[in-house]
Amino acid sequence: MNPMIATRRNLVPTLMLTALAAFFLAAPMAHAASASEIDHEVDATLKAFQKIEGAKAYLGIAKGALVFPKVYKAGIGVGGEYGEGALRVDGKSVAYYSTAAASIGFQLGAQAKSIVILFTNESALDKFRASEGWKVGVDGSVALVDLGVGKAVDTNNIKDPIVGFIFGQKGLMYNLTLEGSKFTKLDKK
Repeated sequence: MNPMIATRRNLVPTLMLTALAAFFLAAPMAHAASASEIDHEVDATLKAFQKIEGAKAYLGIAKGALVFPKVYKAGIGVGGEYGEGALRVDGKSVAYYSTAAASIGFQLGAQAKSIVILFTNESALDKFRASEGWKVGVDGSVALVDLGVGKAVDTNNIKDPIVGFIFGQKGLMYNLTLEGSKFTKLDKK
């Protein structure tokens, strides 16, 4: 057999194993967090989010906020991400959720990010809460707001019923999206 063909055959499994290893090394939240641990991290994430210019106004019009303090993502060609968070309504956690996604394509690196998803109308919030498992792009769309350095949130230009924010990235990762993310309700006490 040609050595070049043998090398190419071994490349895909090697990349997949490397991606899985990177994901598990980048995800120290492998243990399931308790409700009080999640609530503590959600509080800190919302405080950090409010420091972004315009974020307080957006939180003021939101009917609910789904907050994932730390979502770990890693990938080399094949990637995955996971995080746990809480749905807040009227400032109180009403349910706990996990987010998970897998992806194939151009990606390289590992990162931890925070995600805040705001429901700006009751019907979108009710539909989300009634679902068993909610997938972005299938069960509903999330308008992703770019929060680059020095940018502010503008509530006047965004009229979508569900708006997502990704911020606080630590580490380098190309390909930021919520498309394909699945949110699943957790049984936390």
